[in-house]
Amino acid sequence: MNHFPLWGTLVNTGTVILGSLIGLAIHAISKKGKLKSQRFAEMSKSIMNGLGLAVVMVGVGGALTGVINDVVSDAVVDPTLLKSGLTSENTIITILSVVLGILVGGLIDIDRWVNLLGQKIEKMFNRSPEQSAVHVPVAQGFVSASLLFCVGSMTIVGSIQSGLMGDHDLLYTKSMLDLVSSIILSSTMGIGVLLSSLFVLVFQGGIALVASIAGQGLSVAVIDTMSMVGSVLIVGLGLNVMGITKLKIMNYLPAVFFPIALVPLWNWVVGLIAG
Repeated sequence: MNHFPLWGTLVNTGTVILGSLIGLAIHAISKKGKLKSQRFAEMSKSIMNGLGLAVVMVGVGGALTGVINDVVSDAVVDPTLLKSGLTSENTIITILSVVLGILVGGLIDIDRWVNLLGQKIEKMFNRSPEQSAVHVPVAQGFVSASLLFCVGSMTIVGSIQSGLMGDHDLLYTKSMLDLVSSIILSSTMGIGVLLSSLFVLVFQGGIALVASIAGQGLSVAVIDTMSMVGSVLIVGLGLNVMGITKLKIMNYLPAVFFPIALVPLWNWVVGLIAG
């Protein structure tokens, strides 16, 4: 079973479902228990702000790791190439990927379609702001949870390892983290977090399948840059969770895949110039 490329993704999806159900149960018990609505609202807001800070930290940490790795790798090859991280190859390609990703995502308007889907689901459950102390739209919970679970470096690297080598250890670790995160998120953001398990299955599973088919086609540089782009998206998500910004992060999602084409193109152009 360990050699099945989707096994790690299936385990991760299962932990998100389990954690979401536990979180929804906690939310339901809190509403029926002694916790007053106002107090619950205040606690939920504090939890959301705390989650936002944690998400920003994860995103900044991932981006800095990519920059440092790029700078260190250059310095190892040639100490005279030690340079500012802000002008590193990975960072430049990351910026290009984000810009191109936003253009593509904006033209498709992924955020609009996701929100329309969320609104339809919300109508199915007949929810209204008066029904809960803190009302979070299904679409918001779905988008926030989907991005938190799916655009980090652990997702990219773990899914590729699962598909390429049948090594699911990184996704097992991510599954435990997502279990805790989904409990906290669903207790404050509702059923949209549970629905994000479908996105985890499709997104992670898609990367794992592509990796299993592509074989050794994805270089370390491509994987590192995809992780950096994902970290940028995570920072934006954290700012959204805290209410500082209202970025349409779903429209940024195509950016994660642009390094697959941009890294080889960059290397080809550099080779031509050097030659």
